[in-house]
Amino acid sequence: MAVNKDYYKILGVSKDAPAADIKKAYRKLARQYHPDANKGDAASEEKFKEISEAYDVLSDDKRRKEYDDSRSVFGNGGFRGPTGGAPGGFNFDIGDLLGGLFNRGGGPTTTTGTRSTQARRGADVESEVTLKFSDSIDGATVSLRLTSDTPCSACSGTGAKAGTTPRVCPTCSGTGQVSRNQGGFAFSEPCRDCKGRGLLVDDPCPVCHGSGRAASSRTISARIPAGVRDGQRIRLKGKGASGERGGPAGDLYVVVHVSPHPVFGREDDNLTVTVPVTFPEAVLGAEIQVPTLGGMPVTVKLPQNSQNGRVLRVRGRGVLRKDGTKGDLLVRFEIAVPAEIGEDARTALKKYQEATGNHHPRAELLEAAKGE
Repeated sequence: MAVNKDYYKILGVSKDAPAADIKKAYRKLARQYHPDANKGDAASEEKFKEISEAYDVLSDDKRRKEYDDSRSVFGNGGFRGPTGGAPGGFNFDIGDLLGGLFNRGGGPTTTTGTRSTQARRGADVESEVTLKFSDSIDGATVSLRLTSDTPCSACSGTGAKAGTTPRVCPTCSGTGQVSRNQGGFAFSEPCRDCKGRGLLVDDPCPVCHGSGRAASSRTISARIPAGVRDGQRIRLKGKGASGERGGPAGDLYVVVHVSPHPVFGREDDNLTVTVPVTFPEAVLGAEIQVPTLGGMPVTVKLPQNSQNGRVLRVRGRGVLRKDGTKGDLLVRFEIAVPAEIGEDARTALKKYQEATGNHHPRAELLEAAKGE
Protein backbone atom coordinates (compact mmCIF):
# COMPACT_ATOMS: atom_id res chain seq x y z
CA MET A 1 0.00 0.00 0.00
CA ALA A 2 1.55 3.33 -1.09
CA VAL A 3 0.21 6.17 1.06
CA ASN A 4 1.70 8.74 -1.32
CA LYS A 5 -0.48 7.51 -4.19
CA ASP A 6 -4.04 8.74 -4.75
CA TYR A 7 -5.82 5.46 -5.52
CA TYR A 8 -9.16 7.23 -5.95
CA LYS A 9 -7.70 9.49 -8.63
CA ILE A 10 -6.09 6.51 -10.35
CA LEU A 11 -9.50 4.80 -10.67
CA GLY A 12 -11.30 8.07 -11.41
CA VAL A 13 -13.76 7.80 -8.51
CA SER A 14 -14.61 10.02 -5.55
CA LYS A 15 -13.33 9.28 -2.05
CA ASP A 16 -16.83 8.34 -0.88
CA ALA A 17 -17.55 6.12 -3.91
CA PRO A 18 -19.43 2.89 -3.05
CA ALA A 19 -17.83 -0.49 -3.71
CA ALA A 20 -19.99 -1.05 -6.82
CA ASP A 21 -18.71 2.16 -8.46
CA ILE A 22 -15.11 1.29 -7.63
CA LYS A 23 -15.53 -2.16 -9.17
CA LYS A 24 -17.19 -0.72 -12.28
CA ALA A 25 -14.43 1.84 -12.78
CA TYR A 26 -11.73 -0.77 -12.25
CA ARG A 27 -13.19 -3.22 -14.76
CA LYS A 28 -13.53 -0.48 -17.39
CA LEU A 29 -9.92 0.64 -16.96
CA ALA A 30 -8.59 -2.93 -16.72
CA ARG A 31 -10.12 -3.78 -20.10
CA GLN A 32 -8.68 -0.60 -21.60
CA TYR A 33 -5.12 -1.08 -20.35
CA HIS A 34 -4.86 -4.90 -20.19
CA PRO A 35 -1.47 -6.07 -21.60
CA ASP A 36 -3.20 -8.53 -23.94
CA ALA A 37 -5.07 -5.62 -25.55
CA ASN A 38 -1.95 -3.40 -25.74
CA LYS A 39 0.86 -5.74 -26.71
CA GLY A 40 4.26 -4.07 -26.57
CA ASP A 41 2.90 -0.90 -24.97
CA ALA A 42 5.00 -0.40 -21.83
CA ALA A 43 2.97 2.63 -20.71
CA SER A 44 -0.31 0.67 -20.82
CA GLU A 45 1.30 -2.21 -18.95
CA GLU A 46 2.51 0.14 -16.20
CA LYS A 47 -0.93 1.77 -16.05
CA PHE A 48 -2.55 -1.66 -15.68
CA LYS A 49 -0.29 -2.44 -12.72
CA GLU A 50 -1.19 0.89 -11.10
CA ILE A 51 -4.91 0.26 -11.61
CA SER A 52 -4.67 -3.25 -10.14
CA GLU A 53 -2.74 -1.94 -7.11
CA ALA A 54 -5.38 0.73 -6.49
CA TYR A 55 -8.27 -1.74 -6.76
CA ASP A 56 -6.52 -4.26 -4.53
CA VAL A 57 -6.61 -1.70 -1.70
CA LEU A 58 -9.94 0.03 -2.31
CA SER A 59 -11.89 -3.21 -2.88
CA ASP A 60 -10.93 -4.44 0.61
CA ASP A 61 -12.93 -2.57 3.28
CA LYS A 62 -10.27 -3.00 5.95
CA ARG A 63 -7.35 -1.95 3.75
CA ARG A 64 -9.35 0.96 2.36
CA LYS A 65 -10.02 2.28 5.88
CA GLU A 66 -6.35 1.96 6.81
CA TYR A 67 -5.39 3.79 3.61
CA ASP A 68 -7.92 6.58 4.19
CA ASP A 69 -6.86 7.01 7.82
CA SER A 70 -3.18 7.20 6.88
CA ARG A 71 -3.82 9.71 4.09
CA SER A 72 -5.80 11.96 6.44
CA VAL A 73 -3.08 11.90 9.11
CA PHE A 74 0.17 11.78 7.17
CA GLY A 75 -0.75 13.05 3.69
CA ASN A 76 1.58 11.89 0.91
CA GLY A 77 4.25 9.67 2.41
CA GLY A 78 6.70 10.12 5.27
CA PHE A 79 6.56 12.53 8.18
CA ARG A 80 9.29 14.26 10.14
CA GLY A 81 9.47 16.91 12.82
CA PRO A 82 9.53 20.64 11.96
CA THR A 83 13.36 20.75 11.77
CA GLY A 84 13.80 17.47 9.90
CA GLY A 85 13.55 15.44 13.07
CA ALA A 86 11.06 14.51 15.76
CA PRO A 87 11.12 16.26 19.14
CA GLY A 88 14.25 15.31 21.04
CA GLY A 89 16.25 14.76 17.84
CA PHE A 90 14.78 11.34 16.95
CA ASN A 91 14.12 11.07 13.19
CA PHE A 92 11.43 8.75 12.00
CA ASP A 93 9.86 7.85 8.67
CA ILE A 94 6.31 6.76 7.86
CA GLY A 95 7.68 3.55 6.33
CA ASP A 96 9.40 2.67 9.59
CA LEU A 97 6.52 3.85 11.77
CA LEU A 98 3.82 1.90 9.93
CA GLY A 99 5.92 -0.78 8.26
CA GLY A 100 4.16 -3.57 10.11
CA LEU A 101 0.76 -2.17 9.18
CA PHE A 102 1.31 -1.70 5.44
CA ASN A 103 3.87 -4.37 4.65
CA ARG A 104 1.34 -6.85 3.24
CA GLY A 105 3.50 -9.46 1.59
CA GLY A 106 6.30 -6.92 1.10
CA GLY A 107 9.01 -9.39 2.05
CA PRO A 108 12.09 -9.10 4.28
CA THR A 109 13.96 -5.88 5.10
CA THR A 110 17.73 -5.48 4.68
CA THR A 111 19.68 -2.80 6.55
CA THR A 112 22.32 -0.50 5.05
CA GLY A 113 23.96 1.67 7.76
CA THR A 114 21.14 3.39 9.59
CA ARG A 115 18.72 3.16 6.65
CA SER A 116 16.69 0.15 5.46
CA THR A 117 15.76 -1.17 2.04
CA GLN A 118 12.70 -3.36 1.70
CA ALA A 119 12.18 -6.13 -0.81
CA ARG A 120 9.46 -5.43 -3.36
CA ARG A 121 6.36 -7.53 -3.71
CA GLY A 122 5.51 -8.50 -7.27
CA ALA A 123 2.65 -6.80 -9.08
CA ASP A 124 -0.82 -8.30 -9.12
CA VAL A 125 -1.96 -9.70 -12.45
CA GLU A 126 -5.51 -9.96 -13.78
CA SER A 127 -6.91 -12.34 -16.35
CA GLU A 128 -10.35 -13.31 -17.60
CA VAL A 129 -11.89 -16.67 -18.40
CA THR A 130 -15.22 -17.72 -19.88
CA LEU A 131 -16.82 -20.91 -18.56
CA LYS A 132 -19.67 -23.04 -19.75
CA PHE A 133 -22.67 -22.84 -17.46
CA SER A 134 -22.19 -26.44 -16.29
CA ASP A 135 -18.51 -25.83 -15.47
CA SER A 136 -19.44 -22.81 -13.35
CA ILE A 137 -21.73 -25.05 -11.29
CA ASP A 138 -19.40 -28.07 -11.02
CA GLY A 139 -16.03 -26.25 -11.00
CA ALA A 140 -13.30 -26.62 -13.62
CA THR A 141 -9.54 -26.48 -14.15
CA VAL A 142 -8.62 -23.98 -16.87
CA SER A 143 -5.40 -22.94 -18.60
CA LEU A 144 -4.57 -19.24 -18.43
CA ARG A 145 -1.94 -17.48 -20.50
CA LEU A 146 -0.51 -14.59 -18.50
CA THR A 147 1.75 -11.68 -19.38
CA SER A 148 3.59 -10.11 -16.46
CA ASP A 149 6.93 -8.71 -15.33
CA THR A 150 9.65 -11.14 -14.30
CA PRO A 151 13.34 -10.67 -13.51
CA CYS A 152 15.25 -10.20 -16.75
CA SER A 153 16.94 -13.51 -17.61
CA ALA A 154 19.92 -11.78 -19.27
CA CYS A 155 21.00 -9.86 -16.14
CA SER A 156 19.23 -11.91 -13.45
CA GLY A 157 17.20 -8.88 -12.50
CA THR A 158 20.10 -6.55 -11.65
CA GLY A 159 19.58 -4.31 -14.69
CA ALA A 160 23.34 -4.26 -15.32
CA LYS A 161 25.16 -5.64 -18.32
CA ALA A 162 26.75 -9.06 -17.86
CA GLY A 163 30.08 -8.74 -16.04
CA THR A 164 29.09 -5.50 -14.27
CA THR A 165 27.13 -4.73 -11.13
CA PRO A 166 24.86 -1.84 -10.16
CA ARG A 167 26.01 0.62 -7.50
CA VAL A 168 24.14 2.06 -4.54
CA CYS A 169 22.38 5.31 -5.37
CA PRO A 170 24.26 8.11 -3.56
CA THR A 171 21.20 10.37 -3.52
CA CYS A 172 19.03 8.07 -1.37
CA SER A 173 21.80 5.84 0.05
CA GLY A 174 20.12 2.81 -1.44
CA THR A 175 16.73 3.27 0.22
CA GLY A 176 14.90 4.34 -2.94
CA GLN A 177 13.28 7.19 -0.95
CA VAL A 178 14.20 10.83 -0.45
CA SER A 179 12.71 13.50 1.82
CA ARG A 180 11.11 16.68 0.48
CA ASN A 181 10.53 19.60 2.83
CA GLN A 182 7.15 21.26 2.65
CA GLY A 183 6.36 23.85 5.28
CA GLY A 184 7.21 22.43 8.67
CA PHE A 185 7.15 18.81 7.46
CA ALA A 186 9.31 16.49 5.38
CA PHE A 187 7.60 13.99 3.11
CA SER A 188 9.14 10.86 1.65
CA GLU A 189 8.90 10.22 -2.09
CA PRO A 190 10.58 7.87 -4.59
CA CYS A 191 14.11 8.91 -5.47
CA ARG A 192 14.16 10.49 -8.92
CA ASP A 193 17.72 9.42 -9.70
CA CYS A 194 17.19 5.69 -9.20
CA LYS A 195 13.39 5.74 -9.68
CA GLY A 196 12.87 4.12 -6.30
CA ARG A 197 15.15 1.12 -6.88
CA GLY A 198 17.98 2.25 -4.60
CA LEU A 199 20.51 1.24 -7.26
CA LEU A 200 22.10 2.94 -10.26
CA VAL A 201 23.21 1.12 -13.38
CA ASP A 202 26.14 2.64 -15.27
CA ASP A 203 26.29 0.00 -18.00
CA PRO A 204 22.67 -1.16 -18.56
CA CYS A 205 21.62 -4.58 -19.72
CA PRO A 206 20.89 -4.46 -23.48
CA VAL A 207 17.80 -6.63 -23.02
CA CYS A 208 15.90 -4.81 -20.28
CA HIS A 209 17.68 -1.44 -20.72
CA GLY A 210 18.56 -1.27 -17.04
CA SER A 211 15.12 -1.90 -15.54
CA GLY A 212 15.93 -5.40 -14.37
CA ARG A 213 12.48 -6.52 -15.47
CA ALA A 214 11.16 -8.04 -18.66
CA ALA A 215 7.71 -8.96 -19.91
CA SER A 216 7.17 -12.70 -19.89
CA SER A 217 4.33 -14.93 -21.00
CA ARG A 218 3.48 -18.12 -19.21
CA THR A 219 0.64 -20.60 -19.05
CA ILE A 220 -0.69 -21.84 -15.73
CA SER A 221 -3.49 -24.14 -14.66
CA ALA A 222 -6.03 -22.59 -12.32
CA ARG A 223 -8.83 -24.32 -10.44
CA ILE A 224 -12.13 -22.45 -10.61
CA PRO A 225 -14.26 -23.52 -7.63
CA ALA A 226 -17.75 -24.96 -7.97
CA GLY A 227 -20.60 -22.47 -7.79
CA VAL A 228 -18.71 -19.48 -9.19
CA ARG A 229 -20.95 -16.63 -10.40
CA ASP A 230 -20.82 -14.59 -13.57
CA GLY A 231 -18.56 -11.56 -12.99
CA GLN A 232 -16.98 -13.01 -9.84
CA ARG A 233 -13.33 -12.09 -9.19
CA ILE A 234 -11.24 -14.96 -7.83
CA ARG A 235 -7.92 -14.37 -6.08
CA LEU A 236 -5.09 -16.89 -6.52
CA LYS A 237 -2.42 -15.96 -3.99
CA GLY A 238 1.18 -15.87 -5.20
CA LYS A 239 0.33 -16.51 -8.85
CA GLY A 240 1.04 -12.94 -10.03
CA ALA A 241 4.30 -11.29 -11.09
CA SER A 242 7.46 -12.32 -9.24
CA GLY A 243 8.93 -9.95 -6.65
CA GLU A 244 12.19 -8.04 -6.56
CA ARG A 245 15.09 -8.40 -4.16
CA GLY A 246 13.61 -11.50 -2.59
CA GLY A 247 10.10 -10.14 -2.31
CA PRO A 248 7.11 -12.46 -2.71
CA ALA A 249 5.10 -12.78 -5.90
CA GLY A 250 1.92 -10.80 -6.39
CA ASP A 251 -1.51 -12.32 -6.71
CA LEU A 252 -3.51 -13.38 -9.74
CA TYR A 253 -7.09 -12.19 -10.04
CA VAL A 254 -9.33 -14.10 -12.43
CA VAL A 255 -12.59 -12.49 -13.56
CA VAL A 256 -15.04 -15.25 -14.50
CA HIS A 257 -17.64 -14.91 -17.23
CA VAL A 258 -20.33 -17.59 -17.50
CA SER A 259 -22.01 -18.45 -20.79
CA PRO A 260 -25.81 -18.80 -20.61
CA HIS A 261 -27.39 -22.26 -20.73
CA PRO A 262 -30.18 -22.99 -23.23
CA VAL A 263 -32.32 -24.70 -20.56
CA PHE A 264 -31.19 -23.76 -17.06
CA GLY A 265 -30.82 -20.46 -15.24
CA ARG A 266 -29.62 -19.45 -11.79
CA GLU A 267 -31.08 -17.52 -8.84
CA ASP A 268 -28.59 -17.25 -5.97
CA ASP A 269 -27.77 -20.86 -5.02
CA ASN A 270 -30.77 -22.30 -6.88
CA LEU A 271 -31.01 -23.50 -10.46
CA THR A 272 -34.12 -22.67 -12.47
CA VAL A 273 -35.88 -24.39 -15.35
CA THR A 274 -39.13 -23.70 -17.20
CA VAL A 275 -41.18 -26.76 -18.16
CA PRO A 276 -44.17 -26.61 -20.56
CA VAL A 277 -47.34 -28.53 -19.69
CA THR A 278 -50.67 -29.02 -21.43
CA PHE A 279 -53.91 -27.47 -20.24
CA PRO A 280 -55.35 -30.86 -19.18
CA GLU A 281 -52.16 -31.61 -17.19
CA ALA A 282 -52.46 -28.29 -15.35
CA VAL A 283 -56.15 -28.81 -14.56
CA LEU A 284 -56.23 -32.53 -13.85
CA GLY A 285 -52.74 -32.86 -12.39
CA ALA A 286 -49.96 -35.04 -13.74
CA GLU A 287 -46.54 -36.55 -13.10
CA ILE A 288 -44.06 -34.50 -15.16
CA GLN A 289 -40.54 -35.48 -16.20
CA VAL A 290 -38.18 -32.59 -15.35
CA PRO A 291 -34.54 -32.36 -16.58
CA THR A 292 -31.66 -31.82 -14.13
CA LEU A 293 -28.24 -30.36 -14.84
CA GLY A 294 -25.79 -33.17 -15.52
CA GLY A 295 -28.08 -35.89 -14.22
CA MET A 296 -31.12 -38.03 -14.97
CA PRO A 297 -34.58 -36.45 -15.18
CA VAL A 298 -36.70 -36.46 -12.03
CA THR A 299 -40.45 -36.90 -11.75
CA VAL A 300 -42.38 -33.99 -10.26
CA LYS A 301 -46.05 -34.32 -9.31
CA LEU A 302 -48.01 -31.33 -10.60
CA PRO A 303 -51.11 -30.82 -8.41
CA GLN A 304 -54.59 -30.37 -9.84
CA ASN A 305 -55.75 -26.90 -10.83
CA SER A 306 -52.21 -25.53 -11.06
CA GLN A 307 -52.09 -21.99 -12.39
CA ASN A 308 -49.80 -20.94 -15.21
CA GLY A 309 -46.34 -20.04 -13.82
CA ARG A 310 -46.60 -22.21 -10.72
CA VAL A 311 -43.18 -22.97 -9.20
CA LEU A 312 -42.30 -26.24 -7.45
CA ARG A 313 -39.03 -27.01 -5.69
CA VAL A 314 -36.79 -30.06 -6.15
CA ARG A 315 -34.54 -30.20 -3.09
CA GLY A 316 -30.77 -30.56 -3.40
CA ARG A 317 -30.52 -30.19 -7.18
CA GLY A 318 -29.02 -26.70 -7.19
CA VAL A 319 -25.61 -25.07 -6.71
CA LEU A 320 -22.98 -26.37 -4.28
CA ARG A 321 -22.55 -24.00 -1.33
CA LYS A 322 -19.38 -23.34 0.67
CA ASP A 323 -20.73 -25.40 3.58
CA GLY A 324 -21.11 -28.47 1.35
CA THR A 325 -24.90 -28.30 1.02
CA LYS A 326 -26.70 -27.68 -2.25
CA GLY A 327 -29.39 -25.28 -3.31
CA ASP A 328 -32.59 -26.42 -5.03
CA LEU A 329 -33.97 -26.71 -8.54
CA LEU A 330 -36.90 -24.34 -9.03
CA VAL A 331 -39.30 -25.69 -11.67
CA ARG A 332 -41.66 -23.22 -13.28
CA PHE A 333 -44.60 -24.75 -15.16
CA GLU A 334 -46.06 -22.87 -18.10
CA ILE A 335 -49.17 -23.92 -20.00
CA ALA A 336 -48.28 -24.49 -23.64
CA VAL A 337 -50.91 -23.40 -26.17
CA PRO A 338 -50.73 -25.48 -29.37
CA ALA A 339 -50.19 -23.56 -32.61
CA GLU A 340 -52.84 -25.69 -34.36
CA ILE A 341 -55.54 -28.12 -33.21
CA GLY A 342 -57.65 -30.66 -35.04
CA GLU A 343 -61.42 -30.67 -35.39
CA ASP A 344 -61.96 -33.18 -32.59
CA ALA A 345 -59.94 -31.02 -30.18
CA ARG A 346 -61.79 -27.89 -31.33
CA THR A 347 -65.16 -29.57 -30.74
CA ALA A 348 -64.08 -30.72 -27.29
CA LEU A 349 -62.93 -27.20 -26.40
CA LYS A 350 -66.27 -25.71 -27.45
CA LYS A 351 -68.04 -28.20 -25.22
CA TYR A 352 -65.67 -27.26 -22.38
CA GLN A 353 -66.46 -23.59 -23.02
CA GLU A 354 -70.16 -24.24 -22.80
CA ALA A 355 -69.73 -26.30 -19.64
CA THR A 356 -67.79 -23.51 -17.91
CA GLY A 357 -69.85 -20.60 -19.22
CA ASN A 358 -70.54 -19.28 -15.74
CA HIS A 359 -66.85 -18.78 -15.05
CA HIS A 360 -65.70 -15.20 -15.72
CA PRO A 361 -61.94 -14.92 -14.95
CA ARG A 362 -61.85 -11.17 -15.65
CA ALA A 363 -64.89 -10.16 -13.59
CA GLU A 364 -62.90 -9.21 -10.47
CA LEU A 365 -60.35 -7.33 -12.54
CA LEU A 366 -62.97 -5.20 -14.27
CA GLU A 367 -64.79 -4.53 -11.04
CA ALA A 368 -61.64 -3.42 -9.30
CA ALA A 369 -60.82 -1.06 -12.16
CA LYS A 370 -64.20 0.66 -11.77
CA GLY A 371 -63.57 1.30 -8.12
CA GLU A 372 -60.46 3.38 -8.90
